[in-house]
Amino acid sequence: MGLLRIMMPPKFQLLALLAFAVAMFFLENQIQKLEESRVKLERAIARHEVHEIEERHTQDGLREREAPSAAGGEDVVVIYNRVPKTASTSFTNIAYDLCGKNRYHVLHINTTKNNPVMSMQDQVRFVKNVTEWREMKPAFYHGHVSFLDFTKFGVKKKPVYINVIRDPIERLVSYYYFLRFGDDYRPGLRRRKQGDKKTFDECVSAGGSDCAPEKLWLQIPFFCGHYSECWNVGSHWALEQAKYNLVNEYLLVGVTEELEDFVMMLEAALPRFFRGATELYKTGKKSHLRKTSEKKPPTKESSAKLQQSAIWKMENEFYEFALEQFQFVRAHAVREKDGELYLLAQNFFYEKIYPKTN
Repeated sequence: MGLLRIMMPPKFQLLALLAFAVAMFFLENQIQKLEESRVKLERAIARHEVHEIEERHTQDGLREREAPSAAGGEDVVVIYNRVPKTASTSFTNIAYDLCGKNRYHVLHINTTKNNPVMSMQDQVRFVKNVTEWREMKPAFYHGHVSFLDFTKFGVKKKPVYINVIRDPIERLVSYYYFLRFGDDYRPGLRRRKQGDKKTFDECVSAGGSDCAPEKLWLQIPFFCGHYSECWNVGSHWALEQAKYNLVNEYLLVGVTEELEDFVMMLEAALPRFFRGATELYKTGKKSHLRKTSEKKPPTKESSAKLQQSAIWKMENEFYEFALEQFQFVRAHAVREKDGELYLLAQNFFYEKIYPKTN
């Protein structure tokens, strides 16, 4: 007997294939929607868990404020080893204005004759004070002192370093006139070069010592630190060490020309100290407190003469390096809208947190 074969007409075969394809597409689409729903649910659960953790931390923080201790944020020390004539007094006054409200101490490091290099014994004393003086914590130290590496002294928890630098020639011009005419901060104080009416341009033209290229060598050694080579004018090793320290040892280094941005980013990074700093800078009377009197901008000829020197090229290279780093950090932290700067919202979250909390 022959084999009975049941054949489906080609038309029905095509319809069956299409029906199968539609069913598979529908099924895959539903699976995709389920997967998306699962991901959204996991994220919602993770956000809820993070919120619970943040709530507990907030409560812990409130209890710590009610009973201050040396733990957590109460143990933070910020050091601002300020470079002269970089708007350092204007910025420091913000720290003074906020210290009562934000509950921290401000201490000025007053060295003899403003010598930026400490003796070995003073370095030991200073490191001991900063790390062990618990009654002063949290603390904001500021002064014209070059960078000091705390790790050399066996310190486990280092302070947070911040700083501001300025265009090298602009800084030198400001310092030149400051020594002769002072500023509007303490107008009655007699300055070291008071009575000398020679302008900066006249000084450069005459080859004077107060405007010599060697006087530009300051920001590099301030960041380089307490090594002898740092203070050898024109040292390439000092330049590279200053760059290394800026990137690896400083939380943030701003520039005088963009001080408001620096203040805004510090408020975001260190709210324990700088909460309210941006608003204070914009509206407070002390935002530009210290202005050098009788300052005259140099001519293009004077600037060009200084720019021919190898020292200016190195100091300017360091300034440009710092500026590029600052602008990189700023680009990832703020946005501009209608002429105003705004901090970016948090752009990460936690998920898959284990073990699960009850």
